[in-house]
Order: sequence, then C-alpha cells, then structure tokens
Amino acid sequence: MDHSTHHAHAAAGHAHGATWATAVRATLHCLTGCAIGEILGMVIGTALGWGNAPTMVLAIALAFVFGYSLTLSAVIRAGVSPKAALKVALAADTVSIAVMELVDNGIVALVPGALDAHLADGLFWYALLGGFAVAFLITTPVNKWMIGRGKGHAVVHAYH
Repeated sequence: MDHSTHHAHAAAGHAHGATWATAVRATLHCLTGCAIGEILGMVIGTALGWGNAPTMVLAIALAFVFGYSLTLSAVIRAGVSPKAALKVALAADTVSIAVMELVDNGIVALVPGALDAHLADGLFWYALLGGFAVAFLITTPVNKWMIGRGKGHAVVHAYH
C-alpha cells in the first residue's frame, strides 16, 4: 500500500474506526508496551540500587521503547520499511504512551509510600497496577478521540 492509498484509506475509514472497542484495543496495546517497559525499568533500577528519580526515568524511557516496539514490529511484519514503520509508530503511539505514563506515574507518586516501596512489597504492586488501571480509563477516551480524527492508532489500522 503506497503512502497516498494509506491516507485515503485512513480518511475514508477513520469515522467508522472510532468505536469504544477500537479505542479499548488501542489502549490495551499501549498499556502492554508501557507495562513491560515500566516494570522492567523498576526491576533494573531497584536491582542496581538506584534512587527514585533515575529509576522512574529509566522506567518511563523503557515504556516508550517497548510501546513503540510493539507497533513497529507489527507494521514491519506488514511489509513496511523500518524507516516508514518508525514514523507510523511515532504517530500512532506518542500521545497514548505519554498520557499513560503521566497518569500512571502520577498515581504511583501520589500513593503514600509507593515510591519507597520495594519490589517485594504489596504496596509497590498495588500502586503500580492501580496506576495502570486509572491510566487505562483516562487514556481510552483520548485514543477514541484521536482515532476519530484519523490520528493515533488510526494510522496503524491500514496495516492490520
């Protein structure tokens, strides 16, 4: 599918793609990458004895890396060049991952003691999973709005 065909497909179909089910699938996709990256970042930071700030920076960076990677690999499997696939992944996921990370890390930061909890502490996991749940609830309408305007995950749908 060439670039112009992709845009024509997206423009013609984006209004129909803006269902809650589509937004939920896009948000679950985002949440998967964010959760993998964030948990891995927390484990690495904790294992290396890092403080809260560098551990959170690593976790957020890895959330973006894994979030983009899931889309990137799917789009490349659809036959798109790596350079073009990177542009699709950036367009599809940046806002979704940013909202997800802002909300999730905001929740963790607001839960008393969560930032100082260790991986073996229930509080760490409750705060993290609760943050993911709240982030999912807030990011889903954002994704629905973006998909309805042909943005975000709407740019990926041509490759599925």
